[in-house]
Amino acid sequence: MKKPLLAGAAMAGMMTTPVFAQSSVTLYGLIDQGVNYVSNVQTGRSGAGALQGQHQIALSDGATGIGGSRWGLKGSEDLGGGLRAIFTLENGFNINTGGLAQGGLLFGRQAFVGLANPYGQLTFGRQYSIVSDMLAPLSQAGEIPGHMGANPDDLDDLGHSIRINNSIKFRSTSYGGFVFGAMYSLGGVAGATGRNQLWALSGTYANGPLSAGVGYLNARNPNLSYFGTNGNSGGDTVNNMGSAGSATAGQTNTLYAGFASARSMQLAVAGAKYKFGAATIGATVSHLSFDDLGDATSGPNPLHYSGTAVFNNGEVNATWAFTSAFSVNAAYSYTRKASVGQYGSATYHQGELSAAYFLSKRTELYALAIYQQASGTDSLGQSAVASITQLTASSTNKQALVRLGILHLF
Repeated sequence: MKKPLLAGAAMAGMMTTPVFAQSSVTLYGLIDQGVNYVSNVQTGRSGAGALQGQHQIALSDGATGIGGSRWGLKGSEDLGGGLRAIFTLENGFNINTGGLAQGGLLFGRQAFVGLANPYGQLTFGRQYSIVSDMLAPLSQAGEIPGHMGANPDDLDDLGHSIRINNSIKFRSTSYGGFVFGAMYSLGGVAGATGRNQLWALSGTYANGPLSAGVGYLNARNPNLSYFGTNGNSGGDTVNNMGSAGSATAGQTNTLYAGFASARSMQLAVAGAKYKFGAATIGATVSHLSFDDLGDATSGPNPLHYSGTAVFNNGEVNATWAFTSAFSVNAAYSYTRKASVGQYGSATYHQGELSAAYFLSKRTELYALAIYQQASGTDSLGQSAVASITQLTASSTNKQALVRLGILHLF
């Protein structure tokens, strides 16, 4: 699926005094709605503590769809000499309830202001990681399945699950096909400059049919600085990375939810994509580590982990455009979690098939199917259960999703 094009009417700045700089504000948005069938969703635990699950059929909006329903405002003011002031305010919402997404934040998807010139742009506020910004188009999540097609529990953030607060981001313009970017997030903790800080670097190259890129991100206290940035996030006594469930609630993000006590996190991603006529083939590899487990100032550690938890992931994807309006995508990913202390390793296989048909430039019908199978021991110290991105985990090692949806841009 092509990334949404911003649509809307430009609005001239209104002032009672003479206007010397041209300015504009654009309203845009996306609505994603569909019906999900999930083969197994955890519903809680039995009296003996065993995981319980049932199949589910539900009307599910973009928060668990491929695009994420949103509306936003983008602004630009010409300051002269090639310099512009820019801003973006973007709200996420649930079309089925009218509620706010991102834990109830008004502009939870993005909120930033900055300056741009012919060399690039520098922005400040709540923003996507520069790594996911630049590498996501090379992944399966950059195609028809979007966010739901991300690797298990979106462990490498190529599905744009994460927003970074208090961040400074620079992204260059293209120099002969090369684009580079950097990001730094201030921790803001008095007397502890390094606590909760985050930094990242990324670069891509595009020339004709070939696109490629690499990125690296380093986060201190990731339970707080990286995963704990939504409105309903808590402090270092709360697990912001996922949930171990309860007698009446299912688990989430089981791949890594048990590693909230990591003092730091490192993520490295590389990818490439090549276009052959109507076909496009891509691949990504990612390496994720949660380092120095057992830091009480980062998050809870009920399993008493220490050392480092390591994930490696590889995925391949292919898209075929039969016409300008109809295309099909297929992808496969393999994820491995190394053993940590007394707890063994885990592996995850995920396959995806999806199709999209554009009724117009702004309205798309789509269908997707995702199947995931897990084995080994996951981060919660249990027999690994399947966990498709944005879904409550399965009560078994298998989970399948079928979704039929409609996406409309405005």
